[in-house]
Amino acid sequence: EIAQLPATEFVGYERLALEAVEPLLLVQGGRPADRLEAGEEGDLFVPSTPFYAEAGGQVGDVGAVSSATGRATVTDTQKIGAAWRHRIRVEEGALRMGEPMCLQVADEPRTATARNHSATHLLHHALRHVLGDHVRQRGSLVAPGRLRFDFSHYQGVTAEDLCDIEALTNDLVMRNADTEATAMTYDDAVSAGALAFFGDKYGDEVRTVRIGGDSFELCGGTHVRRSGDIGFVKITAESSIQAGVRRLEAVTGRAALRWVQREHDALHTAADRLHATPADTVDRIDKLLRQHKDLEKEVEALKRKLAAGSADDLLDQAVTIGHAKVLAARADHVDGKGLRDLGDRLRDKLGTGALLLATAAGGKVTLVCMVTKDLTDRVKAGDLVRQAAEKVGGRGGGRPDMAQAGGPDVSAIPEALAILEPAVRTALG
Repeated sequence: EIAQLPATEFVGYERLALEAVEPLLLVQGGRPADRLEAGEEGDLFVPSTPFYAEAGGQVGDVGAVSSATGRATVTDTQKIGAAWRHRIRVEEGALRMGEPMCLQVADEPRTATARNHSATHLLHHALRHVLGDHVRQRGSLVAPGRLRFDFSHYQGVTAEDLCDIEALTNDLVMRNADTEATAMTYDDAVSAGALAFFGDKYGDEVRTVRIGGDSFELCGGTHVRRSGDIGFVKITAESSIQAGVRRLEAVTGRAALRWVQREHDALHTAADRLHATPADTVDRIDKLLRQHKDLEKEVEALKRKLAAGSADDLLDQAVTIGHAKVLAARADHVDGKGLRDLGDRLRDKLGTGALLLATAAGGKVTLVCMVTKDLTDRVKAGDLVRQAAEKVGGRGGGRPDMAQAGGPDVSAIPEALAILEPAVRTALG
């Protein structure tokens, strides 16, 4: 039955409410219904509506429907062919076929969406002015809380260009220019210089939207009456979404005010914790980062000294097998990189032999096995470390002279270290 419905007349450019509307069709669960009761969800089709159906990147309107016997919330508005579907949830009573209904678009979401839609037009103009005429829209999202604008551009947008784009957009807002919507033929619109949005389909007659003397585009969406109604445009993000296509995200009006207030609060909180003024925060952070880097260097130097001192102590634990020395030891005072450095020192001091070191950090085990080159024809570090890794529930491998592994079972470190001596005895015969 939906396919047989007449085209829905949209009257939402001029009004947000429409009374005494006779329903054409109620749908529940994909089937026509005579009524929808409280708590039930379904679809409403009417001949005329002030609700904008999702199109051109702009989301569908929300609001309310009421009759003499019931009240429902409109949660979304979509197009099905030429007919516009109002997604509804009955809150009280019942909505019935044959009963006139009152349709009411929620004012604040519609107004916020209009701000964002007009802002996308001004951003489009500013992007082309700052970056070049090659910029074209490649997609958009216009919702009450935010806007997203995708555009063609071959490289990243610099911070300086973003500032210029934002400044020009807000200059256009502050000019408080009229918004003029005009119906004309598609050819006349394009000849007059109107920009067509990517992905939209146009008939012989189109609607053009001109904001002041700057922005002129084909658009069926809802807009502010004057550019000043947008209030303020704040770009919040810029990124790449695919080769040759960038994305701007922005907020306007009250959402822009809230965004700036949150950023302001975050900056002042950071400044307070750094015992600095907001203006001095960056310098203070840079100073702390330099100090942190210097401290990291000092810590690394101390670790190297500690490892060098512990190498001699650990050598006392080595056992002799034939002409080779074998050392299996735990060294929790070093991290993974420090463990390799310690292993290098110990291998040099062993002369001929093999070693297996373990450390635990962050609940994980790191194992390093090294074999002097004169033994690698019979003793393979990779084979040894794999056996040790099995004990701690992990895996690993590497070269015959050096191999590394890891695992989650810190409690099994003694078992892992215990594999070294018998394994080397067996390998050396």
